[in-house]
Amino acid sequence: MNKKILVTGGTGYIGSHTVVELQTAGYEVVIVDNLSNSSEDVIDGIEKITHIRPDFVKLDCNDKERLSALFRNHAGIRGIIHFAASKAVGESVHKPLEYYRNNIVTLLNLLDLMPEYKADGIVFSSSCTVYGQPDVLPVTEDAPVKPALSPYGNTKQIDEEILRDAIHAGLPFKSIILRYFNPIGAHPSAEIGELPNGVPQNLVPFVTQTAMGIRGELSVFGNDYDTPDGSCIRDYINVTDLARAHVIAMDRMLENKSEAPLEIFNLGTGRGVSVLELINAFESATGVKVPYRIVGRREGDIEKVWANPRHANQTLGWTAAETMEDTLLSAWKWQKKLRERNIQ
Repeated sequence: MNKKILVTGGTGYIGSHTVVELQTAGYEVVIVDNLSNSSEDVIDGIEKITHIRPDFVKLDCNDKERLSALFRNHAGIRGIIHFAASKAVGESVHKPLEYYRNNIVTLLNLLDLMPEYKADGIVFSSSCTVYGQPDVLPVTEDAPVKPALSPYGNTKQIDEEILRDAIHAGLPFKSIILRYFNPIGAHPSAEIGELPNGVPQNLVPFVTQTAMGIRGELSVFGNDYDTPDGSCIRDYINVTDLARAHVIAMDRMLENKSEAPLEIFNLGTGRGVSVLELINAFESATGVKVPYRIVGRREGDIEKVWANPRHANQTLGWTAAETMEDTLLSAWKWQKKLRERNIQ
């Protein structure tokens, strides 16, 4: 069976880990990325882990003409995993037009081109932000999609609606939507991990950089939420566990294991962890203190959310396997590797 896959945003955090798992599973991977929040050096890390160097094309998926040329030059792409997007909740509030352009036009371009080049399906990188603040926790896939609290969250809702409408209209491909909770950690080899440009927008890289002394202190956004310790609660999932789910989803789609043309799965651990709990868990796992300060709430943040992953557990046969301790240790190991390389 032809197993050529296009991974957009494949040098990014989740994308690079997914490329590793795809190549390990025997897929031929073509990566496209504009390197706006990643580095081409990630390709070296992928090659060190898998001993296979994926094809890489530097390209912005907003450029439909060049994207079409990529499909022509890499004939036989059967499936797409679409990660390419701007992804910071706080930043999206201040740069909404950039987020709508990057996160919606890129998907439209791919969906326009898929029938022309006979791609069978697309796995879409969505988010638990589509649930807003759920009425019932843990949240299942049947929970209502609520008005988004940020432009980032709204782009994910709109993209999901685009996929539903395209498939309802009879376009000849399948789609699996994966709603992530909060990916953290790094590959156990420490060859790849989360490497944001500039000041990190996500919690764990800020924790590791603060522990390393790169940042003076960590800001905890609010301690007056309706949670046990007042800080926000999230479902933190190991990035390698998350990456494995994409391989299973792609297998399912290409092997026609489901008659449904569109499926949706939550990917989380099923456990909510507060920001302060995570800081304490990091300090316990590594023995390194993280100086932090409580500041005001951040616009666009949801108070608490965690997954009910039963549907993915039962239907995909996937479970989140890595412990919080091992996951935070992997993030710290990656941070130390970056310091050795003088990257941070």
